Amino acid sequence: MPDVPPAAAAPAVAAEPALRHLAARHGLAIGTAVNLVALAGDARYRSWVAAQFDTVTAENAMKWDALEPVRGRYEWGPADALVAFAEANGQRVRGHTLVWHNQNPAWLADVPPGELGAVLKAHVQATVRRYRGRIWQWDVVNEVVEDDGTPRDTFWLRALGPGYVADAFRWAHEADPDALLFYNDYEVEDVNAKSDGVHDLVRELRRQGVPIHGVGLQGHLKASEPPVTLAENLARFEALGVRTAVTEADVRVVLPVDDVKLRAQADGYRALLRACLDAPGCLSFTVWGYADEYSWVPGWFEGEGAAGILDENHAPKPAHRALRDELSSGGPRRRG
Repeated sequence: MPDVPPAAAAPAVAAEPALRHLAARHGLAIGTAVNLVALAGDARYRSWVAAQFDTVTAENAMKWDALEPVRGRYEWGPADALVAFAEANGQRVRGHTLVWHNQNPAWLADVPPGELGAVLKAHVQATVRRYRGRIWQWDVVNEVVEDDGTPRDTFWLRALGPGYVADAFRWAHEADPDALLFYNDYEVEDVNAKSDGVHDLVRELRRQGVPIHGVGLQGHLKASEPPVTLAENLARFEALGVRTAVTEADVRVVLPVDDVKLRAQADGYRALLRACLDAPGCLSFTVWGYADEYSWVPGWFEGEGAAGILDENHAPKPAHRALRDELSSGGPRRRG
């Protein structure tokens, strides 16, 4: 992948204080997932990412299938480009993700079960060591709890047993002792059976002395279903002695869009941000792509979309104003 060009002048919306500056008064980092193709080829996109956010997450470039499509041959270029872009723009990086049951390289299916543990350890440590001292937070383990709160039945669990989760955190910590290590999952914003399962998992990892430092609540919402008990949920995770973060926020609507749906979407974003601001240990708030033009949602949820804070023409939506207003209101809310 070619080097990412320098950011151009920010668009007109940046005449207002940038989101990153509004969030800084609260000690909160605000970020976006980054599409590396757009970052390299779309000057408007690149300028907005540089101006508005102080953290970035690789949407796909740090997943295993992107990093090592052929066994033993790493393709670091896109991930390197993102880290360099972040450093050039005074941004921190969230690494996403080291251990997952999706977006793994095809060759992994041919690895004998008895070798999988060593292969996983090598992947985790090679990736974390590559960016040692340059990644603020890592999503070490992603989505290993079912909706009913039980362990997700993955090939990792079947081959390695439940201890692979703790092992992954230990391996990552060995590779970079200064990185904050997170467990990350979806549909755990409210207190429910799934978030109960995640809570039990994190509590047990903490009891074992495993170096887990945070829980990421992804925040992929429907506009019609805003979170109800998010504040309570953040509080109970933080009571375990870990930090929290909203890691992948987007709020999708049923298409076509209308003003009522956009207002509901804005309320969903506002609810996510407000709960994070009010939680002493909520370190960062990340949108999973800020512009509808590059959103993953329409390709995954049939008949739904328009999930970002800017529309397909890069114009701010009510959701963008909701985030700005929430960050501008009241006095500073200090982070833990």
